Amino acid sequence: MTQSSGYTDQHARAGRDNLALPPLSAWPNQYADRDYWIEIESPEFTCRCPKTGQPDFAHVRVRYVPGALCVELKSLKEYLQAFREAGIFHENVANRLHDDLQLLLDPRRLEVQVLFLPRGGITTTVRVES
Repeated sequence: MTQSSGYTDQHARAGRDNLALPPLSAWPNQYADRDYWIEIESPEFTCRCPKTGQPDFAHVRVRYVPGALCVELKSLKEYLQAFREAGIFHENVANRLHDDLQLLLDPRRLEVQVLFLPRGGITTTVRVES
């Protein structure tokens, strides 16, 4: 199998390290002595294909068991909205979101799932967990 012609390493890395996003904020977990799940959904996520510029629409799901911190929802909303015009592959979206939340929160468990809606008859779901 060969790599698809026309795609470059620059396309593949798009949005991984070079995308400036607003900072995520956190607040102290009032129940750090127990395990419980927090589930957050954003059904209106958008970004763009780094090669074609075509829009991609997705449903973002974040589930985590907090440690000392919980993510502040307004900062998460602004963070997700900043992807709107970014050229970024589906895999990079999910992994970037996971890594940024992991770095900020250091949760006991973290799952990020991004369900991309059909484009050209194909859907993609990318799930990252730790």
